[in-house]
Amino acid sequence: MSMERQPDCRRRRTQGTNGLNASRAKRKGSPCQRDDDSQGGEIQIQSLPEDTWCYIHSLMPMQAAARAACVSRAFLRSWRCHPNLTFSYTTLGLDKKTCESDAAARDFSGKVDQILKRHSGIGMKKLKIHMFEYCDAKDSCNLDTWLQIAVMPGIEELKLTLPIEADRDSLLGKRAKYIFPHSLLSNGSGDSIRYLFLSGCSFNATAELCWLRSLTKLYLHGVYITGDKLGCLLCNSLALERLEIRYCDGLVCLKVPFMLQQLRYLEVFGCDGLQMINNKAPNISRFSYEGGRTVQLSLGETLQMKKLYINFHGAVHYARVELPSSMPNLKTATIYSSCEMINTPMLRSKYLHLKKLSIVLSATTFPAAYDYFSLVSFFDACPSLETLVLNVSQWKMEHASIFTNPLDLRRMQGQQHHKMKRVKILGFTSVKSLVELTCHIVESITSLEHLTLEAIQSSFRCSVPAHKRRKCSPLPTDVLMEAQRAVLAIRTYIEPKVPSMVKLRVVEPCRRCHAVEL
Repeated sequence: MSMERQPDCRRRRTQGTNGLNASRAKRKGSPCQRDDDSQGGEIQIQSLPEDTWCYIHSLMPMQAAARAACVSRAFLRSWRCHPNLTFSYTTLGLDKKTCESDAAARDFSGKVDQILKRHSGIGMKKLKIHMFEYCDAKDSCNLDTWLQIAVMPGIEELKLTLPIEADRDSLLGKRAKYIFPHSLLSNGSGDSIRYLFLSGCSFNATAELCWLRSLTKLYLHGVYITGDKLGCLLCNSLALERLEIRYCDGLVCLKVPFMLQQLRYLEVFGCDGLQMINNKAPNISRFSYEGGRTVQLSLGETLQMKKLYINFHGAVHYARVELPSSMPNLKTATIYSSCEMINTPMLRSKYLHLKKLSIVLSATTFPAAYDYFSLVSFFDACPSLETLVLNVSQWKMEHASIFTNPLDLRRMQGQQHHKMKRVKILGFTSVKSLVELTCHIVESITSLEHLTLEAIQSSFRCSVPAHKRRKCSPLPTDVLMEAQRAVLAIRTYIEPKVPSMVKLRVVEPCRRCHAVEL
């Protein structure tokens, strides 16, 4: 049997060898074959259409794509029209420790210049430039040249990040040396660009700015731009869905026009010169504002508002007094304030659909005049509330402790809440008004399932794996003493009142790392 099969096996091996040779002959003229032969490669890559190779190459990270172009002429051709280019000290392999030096800056500019001048400008989709050092007019010329090469019709994403430098002669404290050439957006690229990120430059839009009909995301960080210039930009971006403005100190008045019907997200952070936000876009569902002082907020039609974040002095009072009637459909709110001089009033206005509320009253020392018990106003205002997170962390407590006057604890008769299930209070102290508030929670919220009371904790904890610490970071002795008093207040005045069906969790400072006795 085995002797009869030998000729068949030999025939099959011969046919396989001939087929392999034929296949090799067919591939002899393919670019991939020639590239592999010329490079001395041992693996033969089957021929594919050039468009397929370009697509495969475009999926590689930039560094890998550049390496592939060095060993294959097929990839070299597609490298000259690679669609995604990211230039930073990481992608260019520069030493992070020396990236501030003049030599590193020249090396950065040289490499970017070499790559972009060899790029065909065809097929560019994404360009990201992160310059870690920017100092003279030559850099401006280089940036202009690079952008003129890369920002062509068809580009979808442009991210330009430049350093923001202090200027002692400027009242605003920041200056932007580079003026972004907005005329680049008038060569047809304005029709395709979907995401524009600018940081550390100036933007001087004019009425002649072309329509940015595809722009859906605009991010301005440390950009010097006036309200009028920004208005020109926004009026030409009717498809805009997300607008983020951070640390743009030249902005005094932000006007969001009604024509931005697609705008869903508006964020304004740290613009020190800002005095007014006037929004007329009717469909914003998420609004975030953080500033050093209260600005005049005119949010217009906010029936679509679902998520709110505000951070400024007096934000809690503002949120209770000014906003409920204009945001009836709000579902999630985060209110951050480091100073409240007026107690939260009881009002008839309500957030009918609010389900999650986070209030942060955190400071080195929170004003002693503020009455935490006044926060019960929000319980009455939020009949659908399910989750409450209250952060009252402070390093130096000036409020009256429950132990100085344990008598006559206040109670609010008749108020009950039937939807709230989870309450968490962080930075819990022995402040009497805070103990009164917590007692009210356990006595009046009939639906409560989980109550977490956490005394002040270290920034880094040994019990948290992500912190990678064998020992908790230190805390001042007086802070630890107050944390122990907070736990004692919980055990004495609150725990006995907690219904049996409520799961109470008390988080104390780490006993192993903070062995302090009263």
